[in-house]
Amino acid sequence: MTLKDRIITLLKNRDGLTDREITDALLGKNNPQQPVNQACRDLESKGVLRRVIRKDGLKGNFLTEEGKRIELTQVNDKKSSEETVSKLNEDNIKRVLKEYLHAKGWEAQVSWGKTPGIDINAIRGTERWIIEVKGLGTSNPMNVNYFLGVLAETLQRMDDPNAKYSIALPDVKQFRNLWNRLPLLAKKRTGITALFIDEQGNVSECL
Repeated sequence: MTLKDRIITLLKNRDGLTDREITDALLGKNNPQQPVNQACRDLESKGVLRRVIRKDGLKGNFLTEEGKRIELTQVNDKKSSEETVSKLNEDNIKRVLKEYLHAKGWEAQVSWGKTPGIDINAIRGTERWIIEVKGLGTSNPMNVNYFLGVLAETLQRMDDPNAKYSIALPDVKQFRNLWNRLPLLAKKRTGITALFIDEQGNVSECL
């Protein structure tokens, strides 16, 4: 059970405790309260609890209605979702692809972060491979925008008739569905393929 889980369980029985009181109860008296402070702030940002001044002038942690109903598995699911977004962010996907391309004999120039230009420009002898990359968003509408955006960016890059063009996306169900719904004729006419990268760093290419 994580510290956040233990805090929620404690507050369900003793709502309104301060960070110091939670620390004493969960970690032992005189232990630093920074871990509890950080965990409570994070739970507040997720709407699980409120941090308000009690009648005695101390700041207490009070579960919201959502916090009172929430199951511990839901907290863990949120944590898992956040970890997935972090693992499948744009730069991590670029890092995986650079290693993948290198293993296949490609030399790849990568634009990291917000650097403008082609995300990955790979060369192998006389071959050229242009790849535009998007990471995992924090919501379904954001992922739809990412998908449409990466397609548009790729089309704007298509000035080399001899190059291969691909989009690279996290290997999650939503992006797979968006790619599958793209008409086959559009894929054939443009020649664009999709590279899907999962959390373990596996790469699969779809036509």
